[in-house]
Amino acid sequence: MRSQAAARGFDPEKIGVVSMSAGSHLALLLATGSLTETYPKIDWYDDIPCHINWAIVNAPAYVTTDGETGTPATRDGYGTDVALSAVFPFDAKTCPMSLHHGGLDPYSPNGSTLVYRKLHEMGVPVELHLYPGKGHGAFGFERGVEFMRQMGWLGPLEPEVSLQERFPEDLVATSYHKENIWPEGRMPDAQDHQCTPYLEWYIPEHRTTDAIQIIYSGGDYVGNGPGSFEVLPARRYLNAKGITVVTMKYRTPRPKGLSMHTTAWQDLQRAIRLVRSQAADYGLDPNKIGLMGSSAGGHLTLMGVTSSRHRAYRPIDARDTISCQVQWGIGIYPAYDAEPMPPEFSFDLGTAPMLFLHGDADPDTPMLSVKVWEKMRAMGVQSELHILATRKHCFQEYASPGTGSYTWLERIADYLAETLSIVYDKNQ
Repeated sequence: MRSQAAARGFDPEKIGVVSMSAGSHLALLLATGSLTETYPKIDWYDDIPCHINWAIVNAPAYVTTDGETGTPATRDGYGTDVALSAVFPFDAKTCPMSLHHGGLDPYSPNGSTLVYRKLHEMGVPVELHLYPGKGHGAFGFERGVEFMRQMGWLGPLEPEVSLQERFPEDLVATSYHKENIWPEGRMPDAQDHQCTPYLEWYIPEHRTTDAIQIIYSGGDYVGNGPGSFEVLPARRYLNAKGITVVTMKYRTPRPKGLSMHTTAWQDLQRAIRLVRSQAADYGLDPNKIGLMGSSAGGHLTLMGVTSSRHRAYRPIDARDTISCQVQWGIGIYPAYDAEPMPPEFSFDLGTAPMLFLHGDADPDTPMLSVKVWEKMRAMGVQSELHILATRKHCFQEYASPGTGSYTWLERIADYLAETLSIVYDKNQ
């Protein structure tokens, strides 16, 4: 192919593969080991490099050492002695990849997370797309097309567009209500330098679900606000889909004398209780509440999802007897990775499934999203994950049409549709 590409009008350095299962094992061998000679030279063609330039790898089989002999992973890819198979060299010609895997695949999705870890460590652009509740199969090929477009293999990228400019106004009528999170004089660990936390309810006139999505921004626990690009476009988008949204402003700047997240976590737990206590009054389901946050807000979301049974403050009234457990979370480039795992994530028995969205080039490493996904899978909690090649922190603020950073809100809508059995009108 490479020898004939130019004569046929193609670029010899734009050769990729799409694969499945055993074929994906073969694709990984080719993508990571093209410098390894596998047969004696027979003619002049064998002087031509056989590397590929990208790979879209669906459900790769035999990748972990508990299944590398040609069987499903006998221990689901887990165990202190289970690792990435040494058959993959990861040589200097290793190419960018988009890895796709179902969370229930017997050919363990941990194989894909291990390949991702290695490529990320090498600095090779890579995407990772993991689908909850899916078995052995090919899923999300359109994500592979977005990957090819982002990498420039389908032609020059279109100019990046501001997310705020794409959603300049509310598309549907909503009822609005604002309230403070804490009663006057009852706020725990109150500090004079911090803002006053509050909630804002946005309930669309025509609802497609009785569920509630709580959204808040990041800001390094120094500042946050519901008018930011991390909140406002998503709120308008979900309202247009018929979903009730509650936005939250939590206490910042960071508290003095306490961990940076302490007062924000208190605000979040109280906010969930307020929303749950009032849901039925608005005709909404108090047991269909999800969290969504970006960066520091993503870190806060992970706390809300994994540690709801741990008390952030002593009760101040009857509302604090209400559960603050949520039913799902959406973590967008959650910040503050640590080894082995941030201790504020307790992964208690109330841990809920999540959707993760992260840029592969984010200095607030996407490895946190991968590690939490792996931990949840080990607990039997199926979550979804999308990591986008070459994209940094705040990948969605400016993005080129046709890439994953541009269509990211659709991933959220798809996830909520699957989680809540929502059927959207085709015009929404």
